[in-house]
Amino acid sequence: MSRQVFLYDPPERFVAGTVGLPGRRTFFLQASAAGRVTSVALEKTQVAALAERIDELLDEVVRRTGGNAPVPAVAPPDTTDTAPLDTPIEEEFRVGTMALAWDGEEQRMIVEAQALVELDADSEEDLAEAEERLLQDEENGPPMLRVRLTGAQARAFAKRALDVVNAGRPPCPLCSLPLDPEGHVCPRQNGYRRGA
Repeated sequence: MSRQVFLYDPPERFVAGTVGLPGRRTFFLQASAAGRVTSVALEKTQVAALAERIDELLDEVVRRTGGNAPVPAVAPPDTTDTAPLDTPIEEEFRVGTMALAWDGEEQRMIVEAQALVELDADSEEDLAEAEERLLQDEENGPPMLRVRLTGAQARAFAKRALDVVNAGRPPCPLCSLPLDPEGHVCPRQNGYRRGA
């Protein structure tokens, strides 16, 4: 079966969002253009890491070009997108591997999210070899979402993604674990229940 690539070059909209209540949220990346929408599920930590790495890569592009790249220092106000995810949300796949790159010729950020794949291997070397073959297989690899963004679109995505991650449950001021609405058993309080 040939690889399915969901390509958005450029997307009309590329956002991170959630479905569900804090503590039980499912995180999605969603790209849309020309009447089609692709949604892929991923973990909260993946969203946070992606947003942070996008900002770091954009900062590096600005540094290396001496400020000549069309990359704003912060997300322009006119690119702010606070709308909910487009519905219906139909998960194409769960993300396993993500990659980022900067196309210097086109002045675009490339974001790739590849489906999670279970690999069977007898040893660490076999597993590493299987992973490398999978990543190099352009024709028969797992499904992939590939999005090409301007510098402004990438900054706006990163800002919204970090806002979505931080909109969850507040951390306990003592142990930094998330507080549920009914409180939590704080290890720093020797097991006493701490209210929200």
